[in-house]
Amino acid sequence: MLLAIDTSAGTAVAVVDREGGVLAEASSADTRMHAEVIGTMIATVLRESGAAAAALSGVAVGMGPGPFTGLRVGIAAAQAFAQGAGLPVLRLGSHDGIAAGFYGSGATGPLLVVTDARRRELYWSTFSGVDGDGIPVQENGPALSRPDGLPDLPAYRRLDADEVPAGALGLLAERMSAAGRGFLGPAPLYLRSPDVTVPGAPKRVS
Repeated sequence: MLLAIDTSAGTAVAVVDREGGVLAEASSADTRMHAEVIGTMIATVLRESGAAAAALSGVAVGMGPGPFTGLRVGIAAAQAFAQGAGLPVLRLGSHDGIAAGFYGSGATGPLLVVTDARRRELYWSTFSGVDGDGIPVQENGPALSRPDGLPDLPAYRRLDADEVPAGALGLLAERMSAAGRGFLGPAPLYLRSPDVTVPGAPKRVS
């Protein structure tokens, strides 16, 4: 079993099992309340699934793309939970989780995933379908652009997502583990610099 967390858009948490599917899931599309709801959601899905931390094999977390403030909440929560429980962190692209939910519903064909990047910009990725292990095949992205800069792909189904389905993200992590696939490194996919920067060294006073 895995605990799955994503805060790249809204806040989404789930407990999944490779054989049993999604055991419990909670989500909120509110993009301003990540820190306030993440702890309660984790406690809720653990209680509803009946899963103790000791029964989990890892923590799957969406690494973006996403705005700095929201995305870091989920990543920090996943790392803190994993460290406390002695579990590995499985890092995935958030758009891959959205694509996994799309194809997991039985849909087929090429897909354009779009999420809100704020500042009148969008994050996007394209997928051609799934491979033999049921893992979405990413063609391009993730990338950042203005709405009028999105690729013109009439043959692609466009999916504008307000949140990432944590259940689909977690089940994708299960499939990737079973297939021996690699996961992302620790660097979040912000795709732009954070609003807050560390000031340079103070000027010397003579």
